[in-house]
Amino acid sequence: MWFRTKWLVLWSLWAARLARLPTPALRVCGGWLRGSVAPAGSHKQYLGIPYATVQERFQAPGPAPTWDETFEAVNEHGKCLQTGFFGKGSTVGQDNCLILNVYTPLDIPPSTYLPVMAFFHGGGFFEGSSTRFIYGPDYFIDKGVILVTINYRLNVEGFLSLGIKEAPGNAGMKDQVAALRWIQKNIQAFGGDPDNVTIFGESAGGASVSYHVLSPMSKGLFHKAIIQSGSSLASWSFQHDPIENALKKARIVGYTGLSKDPHDLYTFFTTKTYSELLSERVPRREGDVLISQLLFTPCVEKVFDGVEPFLIESPFKILTEGRYNKVPMIIGANSNEGIFFGGIDKDLLKMKFEKSLPNNLDFPSIDEQKRTVHDVQRMYMGDDEISVETLPQLTKFLGEPFFNYPAAEETSLIIKTNDKPVYHYLFDYEGWRNIPKFLAGRHFWKMEGASHADDVLYLFSQIPSMFEDKMIQMMTTIWTNFAKYGNPTPAVTELLPVKWPAVKTDDQKALVIAQQLSTGPIWEERLLFWKEVYAKYRRK
Repeated sequence: MWFRTKWLVLWSLWAARLARLPTPALRVCGGWLRGSVAPAGSHKQYLGIPYATVQERFQAPGPAPTWDETFEAVNEHGKCLQTGFFGKGSTVGQDNCLILNVYTPLDIPPSTYLPVMAFFHGGGFFEGSSTRFIYGPDYFIDKGVILVTINYRLNVEGFLSLGIKEAPGNAGMKDQVAALRWIQKNIQAFGGDPDNVTIFGESAGGASVSYHVLSPMSKGLFHKAIIQSGSSLASWSFQHDPIENALKKARIVGYTGLSKDPHDLYTFFTTKTYSELLSERVPRREGDVLISQLLFTPCVEKVFDGVEPFLIESPFKILTEGRYNKVPMIIGANSNEGIFFGGIDKDLLKMKFEKSLPNNLDFPSIDEQKRTVHDVQRMYMGDDEISVETLPQLTKFLGEPFFNYPAAEETSLIIKTNDKPVYHYLFDYEGWRNIPKFLAGRHFWKMEGASHADDVLYLFSQIPSMFEDKMIQMMTTIWTNFAKYGNPTPAVTELLPVKWPAVKTDDQKALVIAQQLSTGPIWEERLLFWKEVYAKYRRK
């Protein structure tokens, strides 16, 4: 009897963690809504809140919906339509996907408004979502901020651009703007400060933040920015020829017409379901790298009456001329970004340097292209051939020109004209939570450095700390200090024993986040090489 009673009590305690404990209802622009206390009792969560509606395919979203009954914000409602990794597998997600999640501490004193951190997920602009199972809020909430995670349209639906009013481009970025506008209108109801919003993101999410810094459409919607492993200057994050990309996609899914007229292509795309559009991916060139498959990304738009554009000039031009939203910023990347991309590329050993240079380089002659290819190959490979044994050398090429150089260049351009502090980092920590590196496979496990997306595991609570509590505390304290104060290290402490200096034009140093914090130069030798190459051959 005693055993059964004890078992019943234990079972009841366990079951209570699964039972929903509702929050008090609060009012937002759409009506009343109610969330729940997280099962562990650590925070309040408001899941799957619709911030806008999809009214027309390939266009900016419509206003947030309204409702009469109290909206039960207890389910995330999935993700925006996408396929499996890099276009493989069946379609998942839904059309009605413009939702966000809000996470708050349990008790916020009356008339107190906390800093807000709004996160954009990565996934190459073709996959991913804001799910709490990847982007768990616990570590941020513990630091006294409110976290918002955001879905946005992806791939063709989010980034088809035909240069016509019906499909001007950047619908996915305009989704993000709609989410930031929703935050401005409503976050105070959750205890958040609309005048202290930090946007941050990783990979495509980091590039998204970079674009919001550039866009007049985003002006006034945020007050600080953190860019992780992404940039509007990166070759993979910008469409130079949207019509050509649209034509490639159309032909691979059944377009047989000879016309390249944007209106004809638009008519074709509107006859296809999203599943049909995602059923086949455009094959990459033989010998090219996997990241070249990212066709549908942000682009420069044409201006149309009645259509608010997101971006009408190139990122490099805007940054060079200093015409962007000037806010305090953190910009950085990981020390060996290419490990992740080497691990997922099954044709990596077939790569050819002459086919895989970043596509935002434009050479005036074949001879100059050949000389550059020769210099790149010598710099990364020496006299060695591409093989399993030389993968450590190759991963540096997969990372530096695509991630580390763009981050360094963006920092250097911004500090010339920004009167706010800009901080640069290099994440170089190797620990038990470097899951993307481990998933890359046995050939990559022992390589030095942190892979693409390794930093995410030290910011969000997906899995137990696994003996990495110190780095988790370090990273989340730095990030939330910046959100609170605009300074990632306002004071030297036992946890943060190194003062992180803002980058100066004549002293460009980064914080190296490793087992021990230190500072080092942003511009190492290979990055200086890429800076010189881009100075000569950057595509206009």
